[in-house]
Amino acid sequence: MICRIRKWNLSDAADLAAAISNKNIQDNLRDGLPYPYTEKDGADFISAMLSADENGTFAFAITVDDKVVGSIGVFRQGNIHRLTAELGYYIAEEYWGKGIMTEAVRQICQYVFEKSDIIRIYAEPFAYNVASCRVLEKAGFRYEGTLRNNAVKNGKIIDMKMYSLLKAEI
Repeated sequence: MICRIRKWNLSDAADLAAAISNKNIQDNLRDGLPYPYTEKDGADFISAMLSADENGTFAFAITVDDKVVGSIGVFRQGNIHRLTAELGYYIAEEYWGKGIMTEAVRQICQYVFEKSDIIRIYAEPFAYNVASCRVLEKAGFRYEGTLRNNAVKNGKIIDMKMYSLLKAEI
């Protein structure tokens, strides 16, 4: 399977909704996403990403064989962290464990470092999400530490891990 990242199209809304309307995926993401996730939710998200500031929001569809199977984005931070950006991603469950997300992470980091002045990309997966931590490690990110009792997810207080990749490291 060949993974590619590309800019969103409004016609991707149905595939996006199919990928994210899954409790197993949403249990590993921040709160605020509707469940079930509808095609209209997808269209609203895609519209927002297409109209976002291109120097601060780098949002892409993850595709396999030209089908959208997930989402990946890098989001510039503000103030003293203006050269730092946060990475977020998810992929449809049937594509887990196939190396696709690692490749998508590599592609977006290369894109952001080449096309912007960002010097550091970080991610904060939930500590229990071993697969997401492994994706980051395989993509070259360094583990920086555990953020203890850093979030509340599904009514539980949980740790998060901090990973980063520097432009100078690629």
